[in-house]
Amino acid sequence: MKTIGLLGGMSWESTVSYYRAINEGVKNALGGLHSARIVLYSVDFDPIEKLQRKGDWEGTAEILSEAALSVQSAGADFLVICTNTMHKVAPQIEDTIDIPLLHIADATAESLVHNGIKKVGLLGTAFTMEQDFYKGRLIQKYGLTVLVPNKEDRKAVHKIIFQELCLGKIRIDSKATYLHIIDSLADQGAEAVILGCTEIGMLVNQSDTTVKLFDTTAVHAEKAVAYAI
Repeated sequence: MKTIGLLGGMSWESTVSYYRAINEGVKNALGGLHSARIVLYSVDFDPIEKLQRKGDWEGTAEILSEAALSVQSAGADFLVICTNTMHKVAPQIEDTIDIPLLHIADATAESLVHNGIKKVGLLGTAFTMEQDFYKGRLIQKYGLTVLVPNKEDRKAVHKIIFQELCLGKIRIDSKATYLHIIDSLADQGAEAVILGCTEIGMLVNQSDTTVKLFDTTAVHAEKAVAYAI
């Protein structure tokens, strides 16, 4: 079994979900008392979030590239970045390390294509929904049509992520907001919706809606397990 390198802490709330999902996946695949071989580097998210708001992506890349090197030095065979948004600096991180990086957008797109999905809605931080580093990869590399919420809904999705989910706060009214936005994307023709922020699965899951959901945390973790074993 390969050693999985996790670059987490963005936020730590979702990194917990990664750790649990990966270990459960290895246990289900191998049985007995098997668990995953993991090297975890959990960053302090506060300075990274401040750099995000300032648009200083080179600053975030420097922090995460240094952390990724530590993961590699600790013996990881490949790297998993436990966040969607910070895949914006995935190219800089890949240039720094010698081990493979399992890109979260690739794992998600492969699952969508496997399930026959061609038109998909995308929820995430404003950076993920509005910038090209994520949805552009889905469109250009996999030929998917990607829908995002309108401006006001994007603001609501982003605010709930940073002011609630990253702090471990789960609110019923926020769940209702997300489900309304998911329904709106489905009404526009989305065959499924990507939960494109690793915290969103804390708030909504498949049992809450008839719209097909692709939780990127679960998909990414499953991909990591498959690669490791």
